[in-house]
Amino acid sequence: MRIARSALIDPAHNEVYGVAAVALSFFMFAYSSRFGPISILVYYSLWFVLVLADYRQALGNYLKYLWIFGFTLFCFISAFWSPAFGISLRTAIQYLTHVVCALIAMRTISVLTLTRGAILGTAIVLVYSILFGTYLYDAIDGSYSFVGAFSSKNQLGFYASLGLFFAASYLLIWRQKGLWLMASGGVGLLSAYCLLASQSATSAITTAGVLALCAGYMPVAHLSPNHRKLLVAGLVVIGVVAIIGALQIGAVDAVLGIFGKDSTLTGRTYLWQQGIEAVRERPVLGIGYQGYWVAGFADAERLWDDFFITGRSGFHFHNTFIEVAVETGLIGLALLCLIMLTNVFGHLSAMLSRNRDPASTLLCALSILLLMRAFVEVDVLFPYQIGSFLMFYAAGRLTLRRAHTPFAYPAGGRRTIIA
Repeated sequence: MRIARSALIDPAHNEVYGVAAVALSFFMFAYSSRFGPISILVYYSLWFVLVLADYRQALGNYLKYLWIFGFTLFCFISAFWSPAFGISLRTAIQYLTHVVCALIAMRTISVLTLTRGAILGTAIVLVYSILFGTYLYDAIDGSYSFVGAFSSKNQLGFYASLGLFFAASYLLIWRQKGLWLMASGGVGLLSAYCLLASQSATSAITTAGVLALCAGYMPVAHLSPNHRKLLVAGLVVIGVVAIIGALQIGAVDAVLGIFGKDSTLTGRTYLWQQGIEAVRERPVLGIGYQGYWVAGFADAERLWDDFFITGRSGFHFHNTFIEVAVETGLIGLALLCLIMLTNVFGHLSAMLSRNRDPASTLLCALSILLLMRAFVEVDVLFPYQIGSFLMFYAAGRLTLRRAHTPFAYPAGGRRTIIA
């Protein structure tokens, strides 16, 4: 039996394959440390097979992606001054191929298909964690929390956060009906349960903030583009003033107190201080991608001991900007910030300028979520992570030329043709 290429490569006809590929990718990202190299091979096969089906559609013109590859290529170059050359070079190559997979997905999988695949994928990830997960003792804050099948409650919290985000977006942004709407409701409840069980304050606060933004934007979306821009600009100014005022009256400590956290964010402020000190030693180029947290290196060993990390892996500065500056210096930091900020403002501009553009609305909200988490987590810096996959997918969508001819989704949305 022959399978039509459109069933694999055309975003208008490959929903079945796209949903399955995204869902499996979520699962492989979540548990690649458990299943080993075979899970990574499955992930690569899901996306590189599309190159064999139609390499022009799958790859496109990579000259348009230079700003996207800038940070990744600099990570590769930084391996040549890293004290752990082999580790840095291998991880940089993995990161580069991971970005290529995300860009293949961007060209072949619609945002609606991505949403449905994410709903299914987080459901599988969370159910697996509930069935085979455990509780771990946190030596820093003296509490037990559910970590699922992960090694950290923050990883479980992140997937629960994404599950809740994509499930809510199906109702708030896509406004779809039918079986997928009921499925998203169930996944939303499952994600909320796992989010509470993980006790991840980072995931709970950022998810609540982004969902509040989505819900607040829905009435604004009915206005004309010009009125929309003026209103959103005014609300941003008011929001900035409100945040500054809240910081002055100690609202941060009050919010953290709800989650049983103190102003040190469970030792994160000490980690940040140590990271900033490391940046000062090599401010421009950094120590080299993945060249800091290496077994046998004095600074890494000291911090692992301070935070009771016996496994000597899976640790970082809990701040993306500090982690990037330590490894790739201010140059790498500027290149990554270019991608993250372009994602936010690029999709925000599209969202405010077009009538009924759920894809841009979802990707803008997703980009804001990743940016918010970047201040307290490291989600986009490593290969085979869902955060980096979604960030580069969103960046790639900004390079697509949109056709003027609208096509109706089942609920009256719009489809765009990929050039």
